[in-house]
Amino acid sequence: MRLRKWRSNRKAQITWGKPAWEFMMMKTALKNAANTAGEKVKLKRRRFLKTGAAIGAAASLCTRSISARGRVERPTVLGIGAGGRGRADLEQVSKAGMDVVALCDVFDIRKFEKVTNKRLKGLVSVREAYSGAVFGTDYRQMLVELGDKIDAVVISTPDHHHFHAAMQAMLSGKHVYCQKPLTHGIWEARMLAETAKKTGVITQMGNQAHANDHMRRCVELIRAGIVGKVKEIHAWTNRPIWPQGFDAPPPPEAVPPGVNWKQWIGPAPATPYSSKIAPFAWRGWWNYGTGALGDMACHIMDVGFWSMSEANKPASPRQVIAQQRGATEYSPPINSIITWDFPACPFSAGDGFKFFWYDGFVKGQFDRDSWTLDRGGKEYNHPSSEVLDGMDFEKFGSVIIGEHGKLFFNRSRPDWQLRTGSRIENFQWPDETLPRAGGENYGEWHDAIAGKIPQCQSNFSLAGPMTEAILLGVLAQRHSDQLLQWNSEKLQITGRPDLNAQIRRDYASGWDAVEAFGL
Repeated sequence: MRLRKWRSNRKAQITWGKPAWEFMMMKTALKNAANTAGEKVKLKRRRFLKTGAAIGAAASLCTRSISARGRVERPTVLGIGAGGRGRADLEQVSKAGMDVVALCDVFDIRKFEKVTNKRLKGLVSVREAYSGAVFGTDYRQMLVELGDKIDAVVISTPDHHHFHAAMQAMLSGKHVYCQKPLTHGIWEARMLAETAKKTGVITQMGNQAHANDHMRRCVELIRAGIVGKVKEIHAWTNRPIWPQGFDAPPPPEAVPPGVNWKQWIGPAPATPYSSKIAPFAWRGWWNYGTGALGDMACHIMDVGFWSMSEANKPASPRQVIAQQRGATEYSPPINSIITWDFPACPFSAGDGFKFFWYDGFVKGQFDRDSWTLDRGGKEYNHPSSEVLDGMDFEKFGSVIIGEHGKLFFNRSRPDWQLRTGSRIENFQWPDETLPRAGGENYGEWHDAIAGKIPQCQSNFSLAGPMTEAILLGVLAQRHSDQLLQWNSEKLQITGRPDLNAQIRRDYASGWDAVEAFGL
């Protein structure tokens, strides 16, 4: 497949024809670099940690040198995933001062006879808004053919594509903005964090509230001890808002004209096309999404995780356990409670702290006839009344409990609140230590690319470890009521080699990480 040329405008100066063998040469170079560094690349999972040398060597083979080309005031962007969340992401990077010059989506909306789905209608407006942008359905080919004509990528795909898109982009010297969760798998999060550091590209995960001033102020206050040393953190959500808890796939449907379903499936196990999977409900499938936890925890757990992470030493749990109802071999649960146990840090009480997560509906049921999640009323899964201490759980999303009080927080509003018992009268208010972004998550990414600031605050060095911890919770949901002891150094659950395949997943033919990246 050849990419469509841009329609005439000032940006249509790209000359096509970079041969596909350039990408094959890059893959060969990655393998050779791995071997030169003494790493004989194999697919065996027992050696999946021995990839650091390969990453380091691969980083040195980026097709563009970040330091050589300097920073870019008005970066050019490839949007990977242009509908739904992608539409909003592209609007925001445009407002931040970036030029969207290329679009990639498996839904070629111009081939549709009729567009009725509201999310697909968004693709129509995206194609109109960026009418001069080149369009394709395979981001791997586009990254090769676009070459130096793009500076950055925005990844707004389903979770199972995040790793491949981000890794190829970084190894091509592109700055990366990737939606949350950073990856679909635990090993993938570790690899992206390490590769981002070694390539030096500017990275940002799409947990937008990380850029809010009240988020950063509360992190400073928690670290300064406004509630004393932290004992517990609780976070909750009213998701899922899509079907979850089904025990069999829906009947297959004919693939509509204009949909590249093979590319949508990509590295994941093949499944027949169904409108009950894409373009929206994929979050309720283990193979493609990570449920309500993966969707919302990078937002709602952010203030707690960031507060308890030291500089250059993000928090990492030592064990996790989940209780859940409704999870199946296909789908995440209807509701769950997850408990992580973290080791001590300078901001915690005793020998560590616990982090609790709540999602779903207490009386929810999956209805196969309508293929919907019946909420069973509005009884959300949330912390106990003792934890909430009289506060409205719908007004907040998390609470940090310390030795001297509680701080209730909502990522979307600046009206965080302290409960009685906090030592506010004698508290020494700290100076601002975190840089401020004024809520501009996308603007912060632009400013870092332009060289106005060193790096984004939700860069992959923090976003990767937080995603790891959250995906450990996803793993616990799939093996509920089992205490999983995490060995972060080895990327293993202690005594559970049977879970290795869920820490580093296998990929479909043509998408293997060894073949593509030498990992």
